[in-house]
Amino acid sequence: MKESCVINPQRLPGEPQLPATGILAVNPSDKHSFSHLAQRYDLQRSFLFNAHLYASDRFFVAGPAVGAPMAAICLEKLIVLGASKIVLYGWCGSLTPALRVGDVFVPTSAFSEEGTSSHYQVKEVVADVLSDVLAAALATWGLEPKKGCIWTTDAVYRETREKIKRYSADGILAVDMEFAALQAVARFRGVSLAAVLLVSDELYAAEWNPNYRQKNFRACSHNLLARLCNFMQTMT
Repeated sequence: MKESCVINPQRLPGEPQLPATGILAVNPSDKHSFSHLAQRYDLQRSFLFNAHLYASDRFFVAGPAVGAPMAAICLEKLIVLGASKIVLYGWCGSLTPALRVGDVFVPTSAFSEEGTSSHYQVKEVVADVLSDVLAAALATWGLEPKKGCIWTTDAVYRETREKIKRYSADGILAVDMEFAALQAVARFRGVSLAAVLLVSDELYAAEWNPNYRQKNFRACSHNLLARLCNFMQTMT
């Protein structure tokens, strides 16, 4: 029960009142875009644990927050500051040839193999209507996102070939470290959350194909984040 928790998220004196809509960009690489975005959209910086938080009266962008526990802590704070329509932006690994590096993925459900979501007493982790809104916007940009189930794990160094083969056979398309937990937090707190994930690596082949180190991939990621920021200004 919420009422029995010893520690609860709070808006403290001096902390901002956030607009309803914004982006939680979890990857450290994308934080290098924040100062540019702040200048472009006149965003003001505030404290957010060991992450960054920039906001205007229209939208906010926050991050990084790698992994389910840290991402959930940041999301809890964003919600208590006023966020109610949150877009998770990050990267994911592909478990199937149907999803290749550079593709955009919008998860519609999740298989949780992390330790955070179970604390939020949510039986099923599924995306809400915000996912459809985002998918429609991405399609107008010519990106045509893939949709499906994602596997969320805490242990990137325990993504075994056996699991990848089994989960892929079960229809799971991708893997990340945050979505299931953040969706659980969002449902528990009664807010909307959806994710836009850029495929950064392929795990299904005989050899792992990590593309996130490439400059062109990171440029693509920064560009997609900027387009999402532009889109957030139009949301109400």
